[in-house]
Amino acid sequence: MKFATYQDGSRDGTLLLVSRDLARAVKVADVATTLQALLEDWTSLAPKLEQRYAALNDGTLTDAFALECQALHSPLPRSYQWADGSAYLNHVQLVRQARGAEMPETFWHDPLMYQGGSDSFLAPGADIVCVSEEHGIDFEGEIAVITDDVPMHVSPEQAEDHIRLLMLVNDVSLRGLIPGELAKGFGFFQAKPSSSFSPIAVTPDELGDAWQQGRVHLPLSVHLNGEKFGEPESGPDMIFSFPQLVAHAAKTRPLGAGAIIGSGTVSNPGKDGGPGKPISEGGVGYSCLAEVRMVEKILFDEIRTPFMRFGDRIRIEMFDRDGQSIFGAIDQQVTQLDA
Repeated sequence: MKFATYQDGSRDGTLLLVSRDLARAVKVADVATTLQALLEDWTSLAPKLEQRYAALNDGTLTDAFALECQALHSPLPRSYQWADGSAYLNHVQLVRQARGAEMPETFWHDPLMYQGGSDSFLAPGADIVCVSEEHGIDFEGEIAVITDDVPMHVSPEQAEDHIRLLMLVNDVSLRGLIPGELAKGFGFFQAKPSSSFSPIAVTPDELGDAWQQGRVHLPLSVHLNGEKFGEPESGPDMIFSFPQLVAHAAKTRPLGAGAIIGSGTVSNPGKDGGPGKPISEGGVGYSCLAEVRMVEKILFDEIRTPFMRFGDRIRIEMFDRDGQSIFGAIDQQVTQLDA
């Protein structure tokens, strides 16, 4: 099934059930008024929507209406928990290299994860409002899962049964603030402003055979100012699966229903084992600016690509093998905070 949240002026919005082709939707208030409510009682409530979802896809629901993606918030406009992993170690190596930090050997078997702010997510079409271009504004294209209640200290095999939905992420980063914050020893805070998520969240079965071993095996499409910036494959270079990331997050505490766990920036090394090449050089490109800047430093001994500037636009989307958008698009413009 596919779900969305309509921006109705309230903090949590109105839950919508969305057709597979993203063309139609229907309110399901008799079952759950918000996505959070659905997640909190998923095992009893979700089955009640399956027949309605089939009818929605068949075009036989009389109360269905045309879906307007620009009217949608992130599926969860706010969440009790947002923890972002970094499962693509090619990305980790590059961004750490960019700030002169080596990658510890432990990163290959112990996932890296940070706890993000989850009280004010951005809508997928909302502006990314920033204070200054000097902060080094960057996008990060990722995938995330949403869980139901996850007990403490579950195994990865047990954790997979608690993954209810998937969606895309733009984990906005302010690269200029990261080194100073990390040097303090308490991790990110100001360097990680509000993230945004795709307008549609989907159950794993909607991905068909693209969902294997707890990973999404499809390319992530990233366009910067209308030009293709990257199309990295999401599956093969994800060192830690989503079940492993969920289990890691729940190692010493339970996770409440509606917890969001991110994959980290999707990233592929080059075919030669190197850091990966831009689209213009025949590679699959990137899902963030920090990577291409480091690659430019390696290949050309100079950084040629600036971070985002006011007026720049980023679009993040994923398509199935038939070319159909799965999650809808994150499509955002960077703007300056009014003085």
